Amino acid sequence: MLRIAASLAFLLALAGAAASPGAADFFERLEDVPVMPGLIPVADAGIEFDTPSGRIVEAYAIGETSRKAVRGFYRRTLPQLGWQAGAGDAYLREDESLSIDFFGSDGELTVRFTVAPAAN
Repeated sequence: MLRIAASLAFLLALAGAAASPGAADFFERLEDVPVMPGLIPVADAGIEFDTPSGRIVEAYAIGETSRKAVRGFYRRTLPQLGWQAGAGDAYLREDESLSIDFFGSDGELTVRFTVAPAAN
């Protein structure tokens, strides 16, 4: 019985660590793009499909944040994941491009993330 309780405690500790602040969360459809703290992914929004040229994925998040904060987070974070900054709010990695678009006003922001085959 003690062994079961110790195992259960260990599993709960692991689950807590995975959900702790600082643990990176990623979009469900974009498992290689992190969700900025302060943004909340919008479930069932966006698209995902494959084309002969590569995948096209769109994901949305909302938050009480600013464009400046979002841009700063992704400028710091995406290069660590292999994305290179392109023009404006665009990033490139291998044969894919990632664009970040903003809707609404700062404080009530909707952010769209789109990954598509890179234009050659």
